[in-house]
Amino acid sequence: MYQEILYHIKPEFEKAVEFFKKEIAKIRTGQASPSLVEDVMVEMYGQKMPIKQLAAISCPERRQILIEPWDKSSLGPMEKALSQSPLGTSPIGEKDAIRIILAPLTQEFREKLLRFLGEKTEETKEVIRKLRDEAWSKMQEEVRTGNMREGDKFKGKEELQKVVDEYNKKIQEALERKTKEIEVE
Repeated sequence: MYQEILYHIKPEFEKAVEFFKKEIAKIRTGQASPSLVEDVMVEMYGQKMPIKQLAAISCPERRQILIEPWDKSSLGPMEKALSQSPLGTSPIGEKDAIRIILAPLTQEFREKLLRFLGEKTEETKEVIRKLRDEAWSKMQEEVRTGNMREGDKFKGKEELQKVVDEYNKKIQEALERKTKEIEVE
C-alpha cells in the first residue's frame, strides 16, 4: 500500500525539482545562455508571446546572446521587451538581429545572486518537505482505516525518506552547479 502512495508522490517531487532547475537557469551569470531571454514576453500581433516563439536564440560567444527574429518587424517590440526585462542589460539592435552582451558580474551582484539562489533552494526544499508530510499523513491514515499494517507504515516511512533524500540530492547538485557558474564567471 505504501508503494502506491510513493508511486503517486514521486511525480510531484520530480515537478518541484524540474521547476527549481528551470528557475535557476534564468539566473544570470557571466555565461550567456538562451534561457536568460527565451521566456521574456513580447507584445506582438495583439498578444504577449515569449521570445522563443518569435526568434532563434543563440550564444555565439561566452558573454553574448544573439536573437534573430523570424519576422523582422518584431525587432522593435523585442528590443523594448528586453530592455524592460530584469536581465539588467541593454540590447543592441542591429539590421536583422538583437545582440546582448553580458557585463562581468561585480562581487556585490554575485552575492545578491547567491542569496537569491539560496532562497529558491529553500523554497524548493520546503515543497519537498510538504510533499513528504502529505505522503506520511496518507500512510498514517491508511493504518487508521485498517488498509495498511503498522509494520508497512514504518517500512513506507523509510522508503519515503530515501526518496526525499534522492530529490534533495538532485536539488543540491543543481545548486552547486549554479553556484559554481556564478562564482567562476
